[in-house]
Amino acid sequence: MSDSTSEQQLAGIVDGCTVASIADAIATMKAIDGALPSSDGLKWFNLLYLTVTQQVDSAPPPGGWKDPQWLLRLDVVFAQFYFDALANWLRAGDVPSAWQALFEARFTAGIDRIQFALAGMNAHINHDLALALLQTDAETNLAPLENSPEHDDFEQVNGILEAVLPQALTFLATGIVGEAAQDTGKIGRLLAIWSVRAARDLAWDFAGILRPLEGGARSAALAAQDRITGALGRSLLLAA
Repeated sequence: MSDSTSEQQLAGIVDGCTVASIADAIATMKAIDGALPSSDGLKWFNLLYLTVTQQVDSAPPPGGWKDPQWLLRLDVVFAQFYFDALANWLRAGDVPSAWQALFEARFTAGIDRIQFALAGMNAHINHDLALALLQTDAETNLAPLENSPEHDDFEQVNGILEAVLPQALTFLATGIVGEAAQDTGKIGRLLAIWSVRAARDLAWDFAGILRPLEGGARSAALAAQDRITGALGRSLLLAA
C-alpha cells in the first residue's frame, strides 16, 4: 500500500520538473530514490536508471563521443519522459499502457526488485526512446542515418548498457544493504526475455518509421507499440 506522505513528496519532486542537464536528471533520480520506501517497486527501476545513467555519463568510449551535444540532449529529453509519466500518474492523468504496467504494480507483493527494474526499462526504452529521438532530432535539426556519428554514439551506449545491466541487476538482487538477497538466477531468465540492445535498436528503427507519419497514422503506430510494450512489461512482472 502506498504512503500518502511519500506520494506527496514524490509529486513535489516530479510535478513541473524540467531537467536541462544530465546533472539535473541524476539529481532528480536521487531525490526520487530518497522519497521512495523499499516496498515501492518504482524505487528499483529508478535506482537502476540512476546507476546506468551515472555509468554512461562517467565512462565515455575511448576517444570520446562523436557528437556529444546530440547525445547529451537525447539523454536529457529521454529522462524527461520518465519524470513526466510519473507526474501524470500521480495526478491521475493519462499515462501510456507501458508505464501503467509498472505503476499499477508498485506495491504488489511477490515481485522481485529486478522485475520492477526491467519492467521500467521496458516502458522507458520501448515506449519513450523513439519519441525522445524524434524530439532531439527536431531540436538539433538532424535526421541521423545508420552510418552517422549520432548512430555510432547510440551504439556505443548500447555496448555500455549491455555490459553494465547484469552487474546492476545483480546489485539490486543481492547487494542492497538491509534488503534480503533475491534469486540471481532470475536475471539470466529475464534478460533472455528482454534485451537492452535489441530494445534500443528497435527504438531507433521505430523512430525512423514514425518520422514521416502524421496525425492518425502516427497515433495508430504509437498506440500499437504501446499495447505491445505494456503486455511485455506485465509479462516481466509475472515472470517466475
